[in-house]
Order: sequence, then structure tokens, then C-alpha cells
Amino acid sequence: MTKVVIRTDDLDGFFTRAKDAARRADQGQSFEGMVTVSFEDPQRMFTVLSEARRRLMSEVMHEPKSINELTIRLHRNRSAITKDVGMLEKMGLIVSSRRTNPGHGIQKMVRSIAPRIEMVATLG
Repeated sequence: MTKVVIRTDDLDGFFTRAKDAARRADQGQSFEGMVTVSFEDPQRMFTVLSEARRRLMSEVMHEPKSINELTIRLHRNRSAITKDVGMLEKMGLIVSSRRTNPGHGIQKMVRSIAPRIEMVATLG
């Protein structure tokens, strides 16, 4: 995956992009390594993708980090980080995995699905 685009768009825009993708698939064309996440309302987009969650995504964009590392680097409590990781995972923007941490049990590692994320909000 090379890029994630998070955008605001209405239902017509969504279906236009979906039809275009289906047409390209039918013609055997390759797809860019891109995922688009759409919100109908710009305010909702910025509520869901708050400054704290955007900072979390930036932290794991180029290098996976553990929940503990994120807690320290972002100066936030563990439960808030864990909650935000869960939400961003459900949206498909990050993924996590568990790995053994010798002498300390198991830790959850978090990484971005792409090295680049674009946020596009259109008003009006």
C-alpha cells in the first residue's frame, strides 16, 4: 500500500469512484496501491481523526511502535492510546499485531497501512 486518502464526499462521489474502480477491474487494469476512506461531513472527519489520533498515525507511519512506546512518545495514558488504536484499526488506517517481548511477556505492535496519508476536506 502506498497511500491512504481520507476525504469528505457525498454518496454520489462515492458511487462514481466505485463504478470507475469496477470498470478498471473489468478491463483488467491494475490498481494503484491506494485506499480511500470517505466521510460525508467534514466536521465528522475531523472529530474522528482528532489531533491526538493524527499524531498517533504519524508516529507509526514509518516505523511500528508498541503501545508502551506510543504512551511515552505521545504523553498520553495507555487506555486512551489503546482506545484510539482500536478505532483506527476498525477504520482500516492502522494494524496491530502481538509479539513476544522476552522477559516481559507479549506486547502489541502498531503500524500504519501506508507510508503516506492524505486528508482532503471539501466544504460546500
